[in-house]
Amino acid sequence: MPVLIENVRYLDATGKFRENGFVAFGPEGIISCGDKRPEMIPAGSSDVSDESGWEIIDGSDSWLMPGMIDAHCHIGLFDDGLVQEGDDGNEDTDPVTPQMRAIDGIFHEDRCFSEAVAGGITSANTGPGSANVLSGRFSLIRTSGRFVDEMVISHHSAMKAALGENPKRCHGQGKDRMPTTRMANASVLRDALARAAWYAAARRDKPREHEPDSRWEALLPVLSGEMILKFHAHRSDDILTAVRVADEFGLRYTIDHCTEGWLIVDLLKEAYDRGQNDPLAGTGRKGRGKLEGIITGPLLTDRSKPELKRAELHNPAVLSAAGLPVAIMTDHPVIPIQYLPVSAALAVRAGMSEELALQAVTSVAARLCDAGDSRGLIQPGYIADLVLLDSHPFDFRSHVRRVWLQGESAL
Repeated sequence: MPVLIENVRYLDATGKFRENGFVAFGPEGIISCGDKRPEMIPAGSSDVSDESGWEIIDGSDSWLMPGMIDAHCHIGLFDDGLVQEGDDGNEDTDPVTPQMRAIDGIFHEDRCFSEAVAGGITSANTGPGSANVLSGRFSLIRTSGRFVDEMVISHHSAMKAALGENPKRCHGQGKDRMPTTRMANASVLRDALARAAWYAAARRDKPREHEPDSRWEALLPVLSGEMILKFHAHRSDDILTAVRVADEFGLRYTIDHCTEGWLIVDLLKEAYDRGQNDPLAGTGRKGRGKLEGIITGPLLTDRSKPELKRAELHNPAVLSAAGLPVAIMTDHPVIPIQYLPVSAALAVRAGMSEELALQAVTSVAARLCDAGDSRGLIQPGYIADLVLLDSHPFDFRSHVRRVWLQGESAL
């Protein structure tokens, strides 16, 4: 049944709340929105299904926004309440496992999915952790569904890479294999990308002489720019190593966590502008990487390891003020996914504009998951993933009243 919410504050395409508007939507997507009730919907009683077949909701005391998107988390891969039995996010038997796919490890009955929906988070970019230099493919999924294949929006939304302490700790200590240093992190990554490039050329020129190799096959969309490479990087030197490697191979990429980004914001802005102004950037041309944006967080956490010692809550504010696209993540289960809006609210308190913080969990988050053409905005033609709240989403006292996933009621 199509739905009309009228007399409602709703988040428009600019990232600001529009007063006293309407939004009409259904399973096919958002049909119409604006200030004046559309003529196609006859007047009827609010909060009922009227004779026209529409559910009409009076939103005069409510706030409507796109369903929030967590651009980097591990929901479903580290199951709530379990330890080793539900630890399916790190195949740390090898530092290079790009052939791993998130959807093969997601437990769809993890109770955290229902908590996500109740918190207004309708999509999650979830995938392997950061134990490996290359750990596998993320999937963008809905936070509700009977099984994972029903939840999937994009099977392969990004490839995960990791620099810094985690690969060193998981492989170098007592396992007698690289990486044990930051030099080796970068070397292992370059070697894998170079092998994938060689594999692509060999398969193209002499296909009968080369057996399929799932590791290198998985990296081909990364090398062509079809798939984003998500760089886990905290410290400033690791962030700049990510930029260097991305330029060397002409990759499209995001910097995830980017904890010390506020210290090198000018260099990140330079890298971003360079990629945006070059039509060949991110297409596999050497020297032409394309930084798509920064995914910051988790913000509600302690400085649990040395590379977090310069973590600051104002990091998203500094990066976004410079003109960089910034999303905010929970890194669930590090921060429970339902606290994504609380994380964004804290970024506002630390200086980020409210409009940019709202975009960081909606439209910018969608763009950095390669879904910005269909999610994260309330405008005609977009998927009707919507959340109705009783007050501003950044008010910690707010409650979610209704949730729709693809125009169907989910809460």
